[in-house]
Amino acid sequence: MQDFILTAEILDKARNAIEGALIQAGVRNALLIDGAGNILSNCGHDTDDLDAISLAALAAASLGATSQIAKLIGEEDFSLLFHKGKNGNIHFGRIGEELILITIFGEDVSLGLVRCRVADLSATLLQIFEG
Repeated sequence: MQDFILTAEILDKARNAIEGALIQAGVRNALLIDGAGNILSNCGHDTDDLDAISLAALAAASLGATSQIAKLIGEEDFSLLFHKGKNGNIHFGRIGEELILITIFGEDVSLGLVRCRVADLSATLLQIFEG
């Protein structure tokens, strides 16, 4: 991805796309971050209860470490991570080379739905940010 300038219009379009694809489908939270862990968008129902800054930093570091693990076993990269918990699940997906979408959801939303929605949303977000 080339350098881009973030404007309120771009961030609003991204937020609307995320809310339409994920939050309205039952996802609790979705954060769009850059590779350094900077939050570009924080959408969802529990945004005040979530330590989004720590989550973004740890997610970026986790995907960075995972990328190096992929190289050790001969893969170029892993494009997504998924963790299942007792009360919630989290899905990390790369959007192009620079963006990461973090999706938090409960048992009422299937992983398959999240993966399909994130895949569709990836193209939309790339188009928004690349213009």
